[in-house]
Amino acid sequence: MVAEVAHEYNALCKVIIETALLTDDEKVRACLAAKNAGADFVKTSTGFSKGGATVADIALMRRTVGADLGVKASGGVKGLEDARAMVEAGATRIGASVGVKIAQEAAGQKSSAGAPAAY
Repeated sequence: MVAEVAHEYNALCKVIIETALLTDDEKVRACLAAKNAGADFVKTSTGFSKGGATVADIALMRRTVGADLGVKASGGVKGLEDARAMVEAGATRIGASVGVKIAQEAAGQKSSAGAPAAY
């Protein structure tokens, strides 16, 4: 129902799984429920729990939802190397407070220590 209303207004529907608090079986069940409900993508965490995205969780989520849904890696992405690992595991989106650092690293620039992230 929520996804249907979101889509009526041309909005995407994101489901946050909070993977750090779940078993792999629970993660699979949550991803399948989100997919069956019409979500557009699933996300690993809010950033307010005990952990964020892991490569293993992203790979599990990608295998579970298939190619039709997006997978967002959120939390635990500390730089370009982490972002690349998440994308290689199946992430289509990255949520990171170090977005400026990642962009600078990707451009071959030295990152500014302590620079605030752009939102």
